Amino acid sequence: MNTLDQRRRDTLKMLGMGSSAGLLGLFGGPSTAEAREQKPVARYAVGAAPVKIKSVKAIATAPQGSNLIVVKVETTEPGLYGLGCATFTQRAAAVVVAINSYLNDFCVGKDVDNIEDMWQAAYVSSYWRNGPVLNNALSGLDQALWDIKGKRAGMPVYQLLGGKVRFAIPCYTHAGGNTPEAAAESVTKFMEQGFRYIRIQQGGYGAVGATADKPDFKAANFGGETDNYMNERLYLKSVPKMFEVVRKRCGDEVELLHDIHERVQPIDAINMIKQVEEYRPFFIEDPFSPENMKWFANLRQATSVPIAMGELFNNINEFKEPMVNQWFDFIRIHVSQIGGITPAMKVARLGEWFNIRTAWHGPGDVSPVGHAAHAHIDLAVWNFGIQEAVQFSDKMKEVFSGCPTMNKGYMSVNEVPGLGVDINEKEAAKYPITTKSNWQVRKMDGTIIRP
Repeated sequence: MNTLDQRRRDTLKMLGMGSSAGLLGLFGGPSTAEAREQKPVARYAVGAAPVKIKSVKAIATAPQGSNLIVVKVETTEPGLYGLGCATFTQRAAAVVVAINSYLNDFCVGKDVDNIEDMWQAAYVSSYWRNGPVLNNALSGLDQALWDIKGKRAGMPVYQLLGGKVRFAIPCYTHAGGNTPEAAAESVTKFMEQGFRYIRIQQGGYGAVGATADKPDFKAANFGGETDNYMNERLYLKSVPKMFEVVRKRCGDEVELLHDIHERVQPIDAINMIKQVEEYRPFFIEDPFSPENMKWFANLRQATSVPIAMGELFNNINEFKEPMVNQWFDFIRIHVSQIGGITPAMKVARLGEWFNIRTAWHGPGDVSPVGHAAHAHIDLAVWNFGIQEAVQFSDKMKEVFSGCPTMNKGYMSVNEVPGLGVDINEKEAAKYPITTKSNWQVRKMDGTIIRP
């Protein structure tokens, strides 16, 4: 066989072995790279197309009496939207204006995926920061963007934060009564429901309502008609007695908590906490107001009782010095106040380095969307401590579907993409908000007591 015949045979052999794609490329057929692109691509290897913000609006509702504000972020992808909690119940109407008049213009046209960039830009866009109205609006936007990101990823938000480190979220509930014995009875009932962590109060915060005494400022027609009265001495005496009675009746297995709510002088708070140390509180909450932070150094030297603090903080930077100095043991962030999931995760991660645990503030005046945001973080952070429990009324569930659920002292989330909570705007409109707020508490002479 001559050399020319051998070359022809080699060429035909190459064509039969699959080299035709390269040769066809010379004559206008698909190249090897193009042929590779035509192969089916796995879903996980395909990037999601960019989605822009179409509108941002506030939804105001009060199905359980407390003013609730929810941010709804609608996108350019049909049917895709996110919800976030922006509830500042005492100044709800102001937050609505901030969302509708400022956040909407700020956000329209921006990429929904750039959460960190949007948070940073919104945080400084008003120049002055650290205000509760704008912080709540920003919190709602941030949570709504995380909700959208979860829906786009097809995952619950906790998966985007690192996945579960616990099967469900241990919670504490609230027990109380106007006497130590009534508080103990209340604790017993919650223990029967499966709660292992219970916060105890005698009357309201500072024992408000636990006495029928009429204060002098009322007789003098000083202050507002609905202003409350607090007898500081009575409160300071009642708390150690309450702990003694509840611990004696309910045993050592239940974890007991108490909230001072910053309503007494710092030195009095220190002395009272020292008195309850023998009853092993799980934590004492908010002993000092934000104006009295330096007192924590004195408290640490006086007692080993664990301390929770931070629900009144507006700015994440307020946590830095106390955490570095290990002045408290539980991060008491109000996630819908601090700026949303993005900054709350930063504070939680910082806490891990200092062995400080989370205890997100979860009162009744947080929407189910906000409680879901708490729960998704709780499931994902290693240094979780405890979560405030919540119960939703039938009216609330008619407005909000997919609410977090409680079972034997544990909270669980709706296992669907995003935060898992939706809102029925038609039902929400049935429960308009008000502008009334009554947080005034006074001493016997009428002096305002700061929370």
